[in-house]
Amino acid sequence: MAANTKTSVPPFGMRDKLGYMFGDFGNDFTFILSSSFMLKFYTDVMGISAAVVGLLMMVARFIDAFTDVTMGQIVDRSKPTKDGKFKPWIKRMCGPVAIASFLIYQSGFANMAYGFKVFWMVVTYILWGSIFYTSINIPYGSMASAVSADPKDRADLSTWRTIGGALAGLVIGVGTPMFAYEVVNGNTVLSGSRMTIIAGVFGVLAIICYLLCFKLVRERVEVPANNTKLNIGKLLGSLVTNRSLLGIIAAAIALLLAMLTMQGMAGYVFPNYYGNATAQSMSSLTGTAAMLVICAPFASKLSAKYGKKELSVVSCVAAAIVYLVCLIVHPSNAFVYVGFFTVAYIGLGFFNTVIWAMITDVIDDAEVKNGVREDGTIYSVYSFARKLGQALSAGLTGSLLTMIGYSNATAFDPEVTERIFKLSCIAPIIGFTLVAVFLIVIYPLNKKRVEENVAVLAARRKK
Repeated sequence: MAANTKTSVPPFGMRDKLGYMFGDFGNDFTFILSSSFMLKFYTDVMGISAAVVGLLMMVARFIDAFTDVTMGQIVDRSKPTKDGKFKPWIKRMCGPVAIASFLIYQSGFANMAYGFKVFWMVVTYILWGSIFYTSINIPYGSMASAVSADPKDRADLSTWRTIGGALAGLVIGVGTPMFAYEVVNGNTVLSGSRMTIIAGVFGVLAIICYLLCFKLVRERVEVPANNTKLNIGKLLGSLVTNRSLLGIIAAAIALLLAMLTMQGMAGYVFPNYYGNATAQSMSSLTGTAAMLVICAPFASKLSAKYGKKELSVVSCVAAAIVYLVCLIVHPSNAFVYVGFFTVAYIGLGFFNTVIWAMITDVIDDAEVKNGVREDGTIYSVYSFARKLGQALSAGLTGSLLTMIGYSNATAFDPEVTERIFKLSCIAPIIGFTLVAVFLIVIYPLNKKRVEENVAVLAARRKK
C-alpha cells in the first residue's frame, strides 16, 4: 500500500492546525516580503531597472524547474525518521532560508557599481528562492497528506495554512509601509536602511514560526520511501497527461498573476499615484481582516457543500468584476480604492484558502490512476508553477512599469502615475478571469469526482 495510518500518535486536532499555520507564517515572512517589496527596493533604493529585476525573477524560475523537481524526488525517496518523513527538512533549512532572504535587502551596497548590484541581487535571490526556499517549502507542502488521510482534515489544514499566510501578510503588509517609507522633499519614498532592518527582523520571526511548526505538527500517515528508479521520460509523460495537475497549475499561475500584481502594484499605486503610504497599510489590514473573518470561517463549509472547484470559479469571477468596476469608476480617494481592493481580496481569498486542499485532491487523483503516491514530486511540480506565476507577475509588472516610463526620475510624473493606476486594475482583471477559465475548461476535479477518489483510496487501504 502507498501509506498506512499510524495508531500510536494523538488524533488530528487543533495542535496540528496551529502548527501548520505557523509553517506558512514562516514561509510568507520571506515570500510576501519578496513579492511585495523586492521590486520596489531594487528600483527605488538600489537603482536597478524594473525590467532587469523582473527578468531575474523570470530566469530564476527556470532554475526552479530543476531544483523543485529535484527536491521533490529527494523528499519522495527519503526514509521516514522518528519525526516523520517531511518535518525534518523544516528544521534543517529554516536558518538558511531566513539568512538568504536578509541578504537580498542590503542597502549598504546602494552606492556600489551597477554591475556589482546586479550580481548581488542575482546570487542572493537564487540562493533564497531556488535553493533554500525550495528545500523547505516542498517538504512543508507535501506534509499535509501525511498529517491526516481524512479529506476534511486536509481541508482544515489548507484553511489554517491560508490563515498563517494571511497573518504574515498582515504583519508585512501593514507593518512594512508604516516603517519602511519616509517623506523626502514632499514625496513618499522607500528607505533602504529601514528595509534592511525589516528583512532581518522578519528572518528571525520566520525561524521561530518554522520551529513552532516542527514542534506542533504530527505525521500520522506513513509514506514509505519511493525507491522506483527515476525515469525522466515517464515522469514528464505522466505529468503532461495529468489533466488535474495541469489544470491546477494553470489556475495557480493565473492566481499569482492577480494576487502578486495586487500586492506588488500596491507599492506604487499608493505612494506614487495617491501619495498615501497609510492607505497601503490599510489595504493590507482590511484585505487580511476579510480573509480571516469571511474566507477562513466559510471556505471549508462552502467547499464541502458546493465543491472546491465550484467555489473557486465563482469567487474569482466576482473579483474580476470588482476590479473592472474600479477601473471604470477611477476613484480619486485612496481609501475608496482600498475598498475595491478589499472586496476583490475576498474573491481571491476563497480560492487561496482551498487551493492547498485541491493539491491533495490532485495527489489522490494521480494515485487512483497510477497506483503510486508521489506527494513530493507532484507538490514540487505545483510549487514550480507557483514560482513561475510569481516570476511572470514580477517580470510582467517590472516590464510594464518600464514600458510606461517609470524610473527614479519619473516616479511622480502625473502621466506615469495615471498609467500606474490603470495597470493596478487591468492586471488583476486578466488574472482572475484566467483562473476561472482554466478551472472550468481544464481542471476536472469537481465535488463528485473528489468524493469518488476518496472512496476508491479508502477501499484500497483496507485491503
